[in-house]
Amino acid sequence: MAFHEVRFPANLSFGSVGGPERRTEIVTLTNGYEERNTPWAHSRRHYDAGVGLRSLDDVERLIAFFEARQGQMHAFRWKDWADFKSCPASQSPGFEDQLIGIGDGQTTRFQLCKTYASGGASYVRPIAKPVQGTVLVGLQDDQQFETVHFSVGLEDGWITFVDAPADGARITAGFEFDVPVRFDTDRIQVSVQSFQAGDLPQVPVVEVRLR
Repeated sequence: MAFHEVRFPANLSFGSVGGPERRTEIVTLTNGYEERNTPWAHSRRHYDAGVGLRSLDDVERLIAFFEARQGQMHAFRWKDWADFKSCPASQSPGFEDQLIGIGDGQTTRFQLCKTYASGGASYVRPIAKPVQGTVLVGLQDDQQFETVHFSVGLEDGWITFVDAPADGARITAGFEFDVPVRFDTDRIQVSVQSFQAGDLPQVPVVEVRLR
């Protein structure tokens, strides 16, 4: 099993249906109250790659991509058009978008992450697959520059500074990112006649845990 650092064709993922899934275990007590718990610290995203197919050429590209990944064997990058930036969808990433850490004078590596906040509660999502050339980093509200002040791990989402940020220094980042996924099936069934009649094949894709 391996991860292929290649993105599923973005024009095919555009229009796909999908989003995050949570797993909640609910026990109803005899008095009618509930106990709720979750074994998952992070959500898991599911998509349908078949929805974005618009022509038989698209089907051919899908099959070629599927075969190169050997079905469910190898994971790959996926662009989630509904959530692929560190900022609101209508804006461009900036180096102050997300707080990714506080310096202690010794630590040089910080994980990219995105915080989802609502109603006083929040969830911090680790970002493991940033898009090359989109990562911007700030240190105490001053923009830092890649190869001069830091490097980016495109395969794991870690930022490594040349010099450790000072104690109490705010480290921020802006970026675009992909979702690590694999096909959730070992079979693709396509009928040319049905496809031309508007019946799209179902091609499930599921997020994978990298660590």
